[in-house]
Amino acid sequence: MGPRLFGDGASIGVQRGLAELRAGRPVRIEAAGVPVLALPVDGCDDGRLAAFRTLVHPASPRLVVTARRARALGVEAARPVLLELDPADDAAVIFALAADARVDRAVVASPAAVAAVAAIELAKLVHLLPALLIAGADGLPVAELDPPLVTVAAGAVATFRREIIRSLAIAGEAQVPLQSGLTTRFVVFRDAIGGGPVAIIVGAPDFSRPVPIRLHSSCLTGDVFGSRRCDCGDQLRLALTRLKEAGGGVILYLEQEGRGLGLANKMRAYELQDAGLDTVDANTTLGFDDDERDYGLAARMLEMLGLNRVIMMTNNPGKLDGLADAGIEISGRMPLNTPINAHNRRYLAALASRSGHLLEGIAAADGETGA
Repeated sequence: MGPRLFGDGASIGVQRGLAELRAGRPVRIEAAGVPVLALPVDGCDDGRLAAFRTLVHPASPRLVVTARRARALGVEAARPVLLELDPADDAAVIFALAADARVDRAVVASPAAVAAVAAIELAKLVHLLPALLIAGADGLPVAELDPPLVTVAAGAVATFRREIIRSLAIAGEAQVPLQSGLTTRFVVFRDAIGGGPVAIIVGAPDFSRPVPIRLHSSCLTGDVFGSRRCDCGDQLRLALTRLKEAGGGVILYLEQEGRGLGLANKMRAYELQDAGLDTVDANTTLGFDDDERDYGLAARMLEMLGLNRVIMMTNNPGKLDGLADAGIEISGRMPLNTPINAHNRRYLAALASRSGHLLEGIAAADGETGA
C-alpha cells in the first residue's frame, strides 16, 4: 500500500465530491456497495440534463428532495424521497419541481435510499438547493470516463461536518482599526473545504472571566448594503457598540448566510416571501429546515481562542442552546433590540412567533396577520 496523502481517503473523497457538485458535475455516491450518480439541480441546464441522461442510460433519473420539500408538494414524508420524472421534463420543469411555491402536477414518490440522502447533505454543505437528479450506476464504466467520476462514500458524508470542525486552523491574524475608533484584531480561520470564518476581537477582553460575544451569520445584504428586509446589519453595528461599552469582547463572523442556506437560496427565499410566504415557510418550501445553522464550528473557534465562558449577545435562544450543547459555558444573555421598520416587521414577527426569538416591540399576532 502506498503512502496516505493529505488525510483519510474517505474524507478526501467527500471534499472532492463537494468541489464537483459546486461545479455542477455529477458524482458517484456509494452505500453498502450500491452506487448511484447524483447531479445537482442547481445550475443544471438542458445541455447538462441531456448529458446526464445519456450517461446513465438505460436508467431513468429521478429527483431526490428533502421531506420538507416533499410536504410542500403534498407528499407526507419523514425522510427524503425520490420523485418520478417524465422523459420529456426539461431543466426548467425539474427546477420548478424542486423549488417553486406551486407545482400543478401529481407527483409519484418513493423513499430515498442512503446514497440519495447523502447527496442531499453534500448539496447543503456547498449551499446548493437540496434537490438532485439520481440514477443507478451499476455497471457504469466509471474508470473509463474521461475524466473519471469522483466517488464518495455515503458513510463519510454523514460524519463530515465533524471533520470540518476538527480541520479548523488559524490561517492569519492582524490588527484592524475601524472607522468607529474601535481597536480590533481579526483572526481568520480555515477549514477542510476552504471556509473562512473570522473572529473579531474587540478591545482587550479578559478571557479569564465571561466575555461578551456575538455569533453573527454573514449577511451581505444587511451587513454591507444596509438592507432593511432584515435586522442583521443593525445588530452587527449595535454589537460593536455594546462591546466597546463593555470594555471588549468577540464577534464570530460565520459563513451562514440566510440562516445557513447560502446567498443564492436566500434570494430564492426572498422571492417566495414576496409572493406571500413568511421567512419560515419560504425556507421549508425550498426544502430546507427553518434554520440550517450548526454552532459546533463556532464553539471550536472559541476553544482555539482560549474562551470557554461567554455572555451571548443574541435574541435567538437557539444560539444559546447550540453553543451550550457544543460545550461552551453560557454565563448570560444580552439582547440586541434594533429598529423595526415596514420592510422587516413581517420577517421579525415570524422569527418571534414561529422560531422563538425574543424581540421587543413585536407582538405574536404580527406573525399571524403578516403585518
